[in-house]
Amino acid sequence: MENSEKTVVVLLACGSFNPVTNMHLRLFELAKDFVEGIISPVGDAYKKKGLMPAHHQVIMAELATKNSKLVEVDTWKNFQKEWIETVKMLRHYQDKLEASDCDQQQNSPTLERPGRKRNSMTSSQKRSLEPKTKGAPKVKLLCGADLLESFGVPNFWKSEDITQIMADYGLICITQAGNAAQKFIYESDVLCKHWSNIHVVNEWITNDISSTKIRRALRRGQSIHYLVLDLVQEYIEKHNLYSSKRAILATLQRNAAEAKA
Repeated sequence: MENSEKTVVVLLACGSFNPVTNMHLRLFELAKDFVEGIISPVGDAYKKKGLMPAHHQVIMAELATKNSKLVEVDTWKNFQKEWIETVKMLRHYQDKLEASDCDQQQNSPTLERPGRKRNSMTSSQKRSLEPKTKGAPKVKLLCGADLLESFGVPNFWKSEDITQIMADYGLICITQAGNAAQKFIYESDVLCKHWSNIHVVNEWITNDISSTKIRRALRRGQSIHYLVLDLVQEYIEKHNLYSSKRAILATLQRNAAEAKA
């Protein structure tokens, strides 16, 4: 009997997660058939107005995924002194997974003692009956329809980066009602060429939560309960993040750091 083979896919979600919301986690839930996920918050090198220091983003993301069996937080990007493009991040994680897979293959063979009778199946024989994985896990970009459609914004992405992301990695796009993702893909020559490497997952339950709206509510002193995880909300309140005064202070601190650089 031939063993079926499957390719393990690891989903990489990039962004500021400023702050991380239930909708960010919902992306992974909808795409959970692809097994594993990585949240990679941006570092301080990403100069965006109203962005909290990177260490706050990492802690909130770790709190949000504390009880998740599928999603983990990776801080590699946070320690980079320069802004890292998405395609470079995909390459970094793919190289990391391939190196790990190579190490596992080198350490996996086990030798049995000579002359030992085998009255039952060995562990290696049992493993041979299980579905095999085809090589190292493959990294794909996980995103919402807004990021997908940003590929069409002039000068926002390098054309060669879009081509490489589509050709070498691919993406999983979570789209809501009203987002014409399929139409956008069809109208893009680059995306249409690599359509087989794009998986569109429909979210039929309307969810309009966004980090922008969370920050706006906090600036206005409004409740964000049930919009972010309780641990994230407690952290935000403890450190008084995203209040109007804190947003101004974060901008001033970033400007001062840039002046010293």
